Amino acid sequence: MAITAAQVKELRDKTGAGMMDAKKALTENDGNMEAAVDWLRTKGLAKAAKKSGRTAAEGLVGVAVDGSRGVAVEVNAETDFVAKNAEFQEMVSAITNVALGVDDVEALKAQDIDGKKIEDVITDKIATIGENMTLRRMAKVEGETIAHYIHNAAGQNMGKIGVLVAMNGGSVEFGRQVAMHIAAANPASLSEADLDQTLVEREKQVLTEQARESGKPEQVIEKMIEGRMKKFLGEVTLLGQQFVVNPDLTVGEAAKEAGAEIKSFVRLEVGEGIEVEKEDFAAEVAKAAQG
Repeated sequence: MAITAAQVKELRDKTGAGMMDAKKALTENDGNMEAAVDWLRTKGLAKAAKKSGRTAAEGLVGVAVDGSRGVAVEVNAETDFVAKNAEFQEMVSAITNVALGVDDVEALKAQDIDGKKIEDVITDKIATIGENMTLRRMAKVEGETIAHYIHNAAGQNMGKIGVLVAMNGGSVEFGRQVAMHIAAANPASLSEADLDQTLVEREKQVLTEQARESGKPEQVIEKMIEGRMKKFLGEVTLLGQQFVVNPDLTVGEAAKEAGAEIKSFVRLEVGEGIEVEKEDFAAEVAKAAQG
């Protein structure tokens, strides 16, 4: 009998299985939904649905560069152990290379790897490896010169922190030094012009209140705020930070000496911003026992 797209979707929603696996299950069982669910369970392909509610805050950031383009992709898993798994690393590498040709995560999920959509590839890996996984985010840069750096590397071009730097002029070697600086210093933006103005105003308000508590005259307070804001902007913007390779220069000054104009950068750190729910040991063991 003919299997409809609606049947395939229903089975995927119930089991978390990949599209092709869901279609095959329905075909093998003449469209019988319950039999198809059982078929997937016997193949271990329905396990993914049980994993999908778990927090995935570990994983890897993959980086790929092709000429004037660079991309960084974060793929999460539940444990650091899986991040060291060769199957997981192979998947991250494949996804990252595909990401060079798309602009956002949703478009990336719809791309194919060996004839299977990436979102289905991930679902299948959830079933075979046994942990929840998510394709969380990606970011791209473009420029005449692209450099990258991986911190805490777990494999080729993948690790816990991935950094890309796009420049006009300069050398890849200098760009890599800047990328290493970014990994360590974690600047909030390239320059003051790119900085979130909400962050700037909040910092200015705090510094103003602190200065007024000193009881000094208003004109002195204004000078204090001006000096402290300058220090703050130097600490949080890449071009204003002291260059870790040569602290006598700011990154902006070092770039000028190297004949480079830094256009943009990307820094992705695994699990950044993900809230991880703490469990007691007994609860953790009980969950593991349940699969």
